[in-house]
Amino acid sequence: MSNLLHLVTAADIDRLLPMIAAYHAEEGIDVDDMHRRDAVQPLLEGSPHGAVWFIGPKMSPVGYVAVSFGWSIELGGMDGFIDEFWVREKVRRRGMGSEALMLLLKTLKENGLRAMHLEMADGNPAERLYRRAGFRRRDFALLTWVA
Repeated sequence: MSNLLHLVTAADIDRLLPMIAAYHAEEGIDVDDMHRRDAVQPLLEGSPHGAVWFIGPKMSPVGYVAVSFGWSIELGGMDGFIDEFWVREKVRRRGMGSEALMLLLKTLKENGLRAMHLEMADGNPAERLYRRAGFRRRDFALLTWVA
């Protein structure tokens, strides 16, 4: 995709999992390492349901973004959901996350994506980044059922 975003493959899982664990710790997501591995493995093996990209240099990434794909009749086709977006704390607010997000949105749009969604808590400081990228709040509540 570029020198900024690199598709994560199954061979990269041992570099990715500590980043996911760090994100989960920050967000208070209480799952174990096996759950994380089982959840991300299909995406790294080419599942059409989503993909994960490293942010930064391929050999020493500073973060990752995970996107799942779906379909929206309302929005006219393929849509995506940013499931997780994390950049190491020491390199935050330097523009790398913003640049990665803009490149990701541009590239996915060129490949047929009609809309991208994300979920965030009120007061999340990353909202400024998302608004600059064109995300807007919708007057809908996200409801979730978990099996």
